[in-house]
Amino acid sequence: MQLSLLAQGLGAIEGGTDPDVTSLTADSRKVQPGALFAALPGTKVDGSAFVADAEAKGAAALLCPEGASVASPLPIVRSADPRHTLAVMAARFYGPQPECLVAVTGTAGKTSIATFTRQIWEKAGYAAASIGTTGVVSPSRTIDGTLTTPDPIELAELLSGLAADGVTHAAMEASSHGLDQRRLDGVRLSAAAFTNLGHDHLDYHPDAESYFQAKMRLFTALLPSGGAAVVNADDAWSGRAIEVATGTSAKVMTVGRKGDFLKLKRLEHERSRQIAEIEAEGRIHRIVLPLAGSFQMANALVAAGLAIATGVPVEDALMSLEGLKGASGRLELAGTTAVGVPVFVDYAHKPEALENVITSVRPFTTGRVVVVFGCGGDRDRAKRPMMGEIATRLADVVIVTDDNPRSEDPARIRAAIMAAAPGAREVGDRRLAIREAIHGSAPGDTVIVAGKGHETGQKIGEVTQPFSDHAEVRAAIAELHG
Repeated sequence: MQLSLLAQGLGAIEGGTDPDVTSLTADSRKVQPGALFAALPGTKVDGSAFVADAEAKGAAALLCPEGASVASPLPIVRSADPRHTLAVMAARFYGPQPECLVAVTGTAGKTSIATFTRQIWEKAGYAAASIGTTGVVSPSRTIDGTLTTPDPIELAELLSGLAADGVTHAAMEASSHGLDQRRLDGVRLSAAAFTNLGHDHLDYHPDAESYFQAKMRLFTALLPSGGAAVVNADDAWSGRAIEVATGTSAKVMTVGRKGDFLKLKRLEHERSRQIAEIEAEGRIHRIVLPLAGSFQMANALVAAGLAIATGVPVEDALMSLEGLKGASGRLELAGTTAVGVPVFVDYAHKPEALENVITSVRPFTTGRVVVVFGCGGDRDRAKRPMMGEIATRLADVVIVTDDNPRSEDPARIRAAIMAAAPGAREVGDRRLAIREAIHGSAPGDTVIVAGKGHETGQKIGEVTQPFSDHAEVRAAIAELHG
């Protein structure tokens, strides 16, 4: 694609040539002849330091911030917001996207909502995909993932590939990092959703208000005028989110106990399912959701709202909830001991998420709630004592262990949790901690292994060791029963 077409309306071009751009990258190591190299400012390094390297590798053009001191014989696109510009360029370069795209933001529930929305669309007969923390799932491909929201170039290429595969509907997660860093700015949305806001990522965002405003870019910057904004009405931040969405001329659809569009009138909990009465369009619908936990009902209602907003009839969307399968590692039953103790694996690595999962199993637990969890290294440290307090207040037995310590000393991470977790046991070896929890359980108990969910590795230092909570649960149960 010619540089002039790629950059049209996005920024001034310095230099008299108009090269054909054959690829895009913000990583100088990936520059190939004909590439446009985006010299983006970063938190640790500045991309302008790698311009000479990009030139030597055959770059055809550069994208730089306005005012950046970059001198080069290559044509330069100057932009006041180069991350936004790169995302729009990537969308132009790769072209087609699924005709119906929705995105969901919030602290917790994004993966489940994207997964549920895909399943509802599939039931309605659409070729659908979901994109997020657990990867990409579509009719033709399944790709394991590591990032909630991929970088804009990878995302544009992925969406183009899905469209080429015949996918017409796709649901994706929108993280606060992704929104703040403009990764979704090239995505052409039909609808968007907000779930909740809790304590997370305050190592990146200065405060909760900044975190919230980053989330709200989904409505203020990315959702087209008149697009549907589905909002879980039951969160402490819901009123603010509704106010923001209303101010953008979005079609606001609220769901939940306080919702107007899909109103949860009654909810009855059973061991592995919930029975709900939902009011929609003046009619009560009785729905049996085959998943435990009030938070899963909230997620299901947001997903149903997105599906309805994109053309699925209300009756069909709500009835589809009865066939939903949970996302991997989201209050997922990983095994049951011979005496009937269920062992759940959950991705809960934030205070509110840990509270939700513990309170979700309490109604059907006649004995003790046993929780194994830790906190990740090189991440928001303030949540460590918060999670310790929540665990010991709500659970009966708490075992504090390692999560992904990364470059931090695991013992220091555990100590920060233990300081606010009186009565908790400290077992640094996660494998051993899981075994102690399961082997020490008794009839009537429920065991929760929290923090890593679907992950299949444990990050220790610079190395990711193979590790699966699911596999360790199964091994511990097998050992228990010989």
